[in-house]
Amino acid sequence: MTEHVRYVEQFPMRVGPVTLEGSRVRLIPMTLDHVEALFKAADFPEIWEHTTTQPMETIADIRTYIETALTEQAAGETIPFVTTDRVTGDVIGSTRFADISPNDRRLAVGWTWLRPDRQHTGVNGEAKALMLQQAFDVWGALRVEIRTDVRNTRSRAAIERIGGTYEGTLRQHMIVDGRVRNTAYYSVIDTDWRDPGHRAYKNARSYGIIPRAEPLV
Repeated sequence: MTEHVRYVEQFPMRVGPVTLEGSRVRLIPMTLDHVEALFKAADFPEIWEHTTTQPMETIADIRTYIETALTEQAAGETIPFVTTDRVTGDVIGSTRFADISPNDRRLAVGWTWLRPDRQHTGVNGEAKALMLQQAFDVWGALRVEIRTDVRNTRSRAAIERIGGTYEGTLRQHMIVDGRVRNTAYYSVIDTDWRDPGHRAYKNARSYGIIPRAEPLV
């Protein structure tokens, strides 16, 4: 049997810093002006337990974190956000687009952390739905990847809630603080996003976000 082959119009994604706003959360472009507020939000050791990021123990740590993200953004590799409460304006965490491949219309979302009191409040679900909407409906992405430590059951459950499809585990994928990490890979593709029966579509609608019914082109 011949395998189905999909063809699409071949154009590169045109991506860049953007502000994304929902009912709970506002994602704004990261700048060095956010050093103190991000440090205050990040000063909880439990945030960093299963991440590849070193704990943010000092103002210098968070400054280096931001400077690195902005250097990567200038190289076209990432688009980092500061996550804020839409109502109060409080800085409550960070997330980003990364591993951007414009010609393949592929990118990753992740590098996400939230202040502990904002976890399990719907903030992450809405933020990810806003990012998927931007990726698929504005930039014309075909694929969004989401990865996490295979041991991080909380993160894996959150990825599945927003519609990520588990694709497998990369064994001995990374070394984090001397520990060999296995990484679980998930993805959402553009047809998932537009499928009313798919978790990604349903998650978006639960936050009042309506996925585009047809591809961008």
